[in-house]
Amino acid sequence: MASEAKGRTFDSCRARQFSLPLFYAVTRGVMPMPAARAPDPSFHPHLAARFQVKPGISTRILHADRLAGSEHDAVHKPLHVAATYAYPNARALADVFQGRQSGYVYSRQGNPTGAALESKISMMEGAAGTVVFSTGMSAIAAMMVSLLRAGDHVVSSQFLFGNTSSLFHTLLGMGIEMSFVDATDVEQVRAALRPTTRLVFVETIANPRTQVADLAGIGELCESRGVLYVVDSTLTTPHLFRASAVKAGLVIHSLTKGISGHGNALGGSVSDTGLFDWRSYPNIAESYKQLDPRVWGLQQIRKKGLRDIGATLRAEDAHRIAVGAETLALRIERSNDNALALAGWLESQPQVGRVHYPGLPSHAQHARATELFGGRYGSLIGFELRPDIDTFAFLDALRLVILSSHLSDNRTLAIPVAHTIFYEMGAERRASMGIAEGLIRLSVGIEDYADLRDDLAQALGRFPAGL
Repeated sequence: MASEAKGRTFDSCRARQFSLPLFYAVTRGVMPMPAARAPDPSFHPHLAARFQVKPGISTRILHADRLAGSEHDAVHKPLHVAATYAYPNARALADVFQGRQSGYVYSRQGNPTGAALESKISMMEGAAGTVVFSTGMSAIAAMMVSLLRAGDHVVSSQFLFGNTSSLFHTLLGMGIEMSFVDATDVEQVRAALRPTTRLVFVETIANPRTQVADLAGIGELCESRGVLYVVDSTLTTPHLFRASAVKAGLVIHSLTKGISGHGNALGGSVSDTGLFDWRSYPNIAESYKQLDPRVWGLQQIRKKGLRDIGATLRAEDAHRIAVGAETLALRIERSNDNALALAGWLESQPQVGRVHYPGLPSHAQHARATELFGGRYGSLIGFELRPDIDTFAFLDALRLVILSSHLSDNRTLAIPVAHTIFYEMGAERRASMGIAEGLIRLSVGIEDYADLRDDLAQALGRFPAGL
């Protein structure tokens, strides 16, 4: 245990365990990388010897565990399910708790299997470090609770996942001030900023109405004002978009969704891109200011979110998510192809009143999405039937598409939004988010396109083509 711990580097921004100057000297290229746990396995000497150029991200993810020194050269990081860890003497144990020595203190604060996943997420995002959590919502909640105080102000997109919106309204009752604005317009964000604004929060593609925020414009604004910029990139995944490209300081993922993809594990993550100067942030605890300033934020999120709140990702789920991530590129390409084709087909059907998909020229942010996401537009479609067609009757007629609340699964899923995941917020708030009462959210999977189209066609065919 002790010898293994000594070789472990600060690859996941684990400030509770590692030498902070070493981590940043290593990751910024100032010092040679220790052989045992490279944050970016593309620089591992064994991998470098096999390639003339830096390998692609899929190659690095597939070989990350083995080349980072996994036990017995296993191609996957093994499951570490122990709740606690032993040390040879009291001084070694104290050094780990005080951050002078690498190691694990208690699995509520993380475990080796979770650390291996953190390294992969950081690799995908090009981030300085990552903390993984039990769910995507726990990642957002831990980030907000760790960094905000009563009287602080947050500017948020008004186009949010329903549970994120619910959480933010809960924070309103705890003394956090919130302004919800149309994030497709950077000027609305600018007008909402206050001296007490601590962060701006947006989603890349809004769930479920698919609005695309002015990600680049907001990033420029936040940088000029010294405000932390937080981007939830769940619906794009790192395969389509890296939030660091628009100067985000923190990146959120629900790992349950596209990165895992198989609907068999819950998880979330917060990644620090290294672009935000935490020395300017007023809410960092004094105890963390003894560390390198570049890790203050993520260290506080880890300590408060895992140690204090206990939103820890299970080793079993970390393993499943890591394995799912190996096929991320293949799944995203297939589901995005299916979604683009289905969106265009749905738009041509007489029973369909409106289709919301960034890949369609009719979408208000189509040009922006094309520029940001490289000609891919995600796997989420929102569409509305004609007013005379019963939404429930249509959904009940589907044979292949699954009626479910999940997103970015391998299987195609559909749900009536206003009656389920957005029901609690009421019609007025739904209308402010652009959610029609008959909106259907379609999360497109990797089935054969013809099968999906035929299923939707037979369901639509039960209703007349014209009024």
